[in-house]
Amino acid sequence: MLTENEIKELEQLCLENRKNILTMVYTAKSGHIGGSLSSCELMTVLFHKCMKHSIGGIGSKDYQSRDRFVLSKGHVSPIYYSVLAQLGFIPMDELETFRQVGTRLQGHPSLWCPGVEVATGSLGQGLSMACGIAMSLKLDKNPAHVFVLLGDGELQEGNVWESFMNAPHRNLDNLVAIIDRNRLQIDGSTEDIKPLDNLSDKLKAFNWEVLEVDGHDISAIYETIEKAKQVSKPVAIIANTVKGKGVSFMENNAGWHGKAPSKEDYDRAMAELVG
Repeated sequence: MLTENEIKELEQLCLENRKNILTMVYTAKSGHIGGSLSSCELMTVLFHKCMKHSIGGIGSKDYQSRDRFVLSKGHVSPIYYSVLAQLGFIPMDELETFRQVGTRLQGHPSLWCPGVEVATGSLGQGLSMACGIAMSLKLDKNPAHVFVLLGDGELQEGNVWESFMNAPHRNLDNLVAIIDRNRLQIDGSTEDIKPLDNLSDKLKAFNWEVLEVDGHDISAIYETIEKAKQVSKPVAIIANTVKGKGVSFMENNAGWHGKAPSKEDYDRAMAELVG
């Protein structure tokens, strides 16, 4: 259980991440705000409290024992880069280079960036990558966990369901799939485009352990992920979130899926994000 001070620290880190997301996309005039904001608490708690890291990289004594992370919804790289900067993988001022020519911080994660395990961006492939990594760890008898963050819109890809079928067959109890269930994708509502509900029942039918959580409740997220790490089968966490969370005029608005804010929008959004 997190202490009151830990929760306050994580709240401040989330606030910093939201400001970084807005600034990165505004400066680049390109990027994905909505899904980055909806997964802010998920990524902040996961990276700061639940995962084992190896900042030193290959050659470090803790490199092999590190947990692995796959950002299947690779377009929300702003939140990924922001948490990596908070942890010291990259300098904080490097966030200013997001999506610039020659940057390590590409629009979708690439291996140029320290802390990135796999290059992602083509939706629907991240879970299969995570399955492969998890299988490799088990063959090596490595107790590390593999975490993968998926968008709910990308669950419309067939490759995802092949992976959902494969993981229990391979007994991948070291795999945790976190689904950012914000119910919006680039073209609108997921339920209008291709309904996913009842998502929990679907995943249980594929023999996954399913946990649900408020994806903006820091304490609940931490407890749910920690519980998932103890389950003896693959775990899917359905995190119910709000797209654009934290900025009133972006919340539940599919138009902010991949849109850069104007100067007026940026100033208005930043004014709402006060600590």
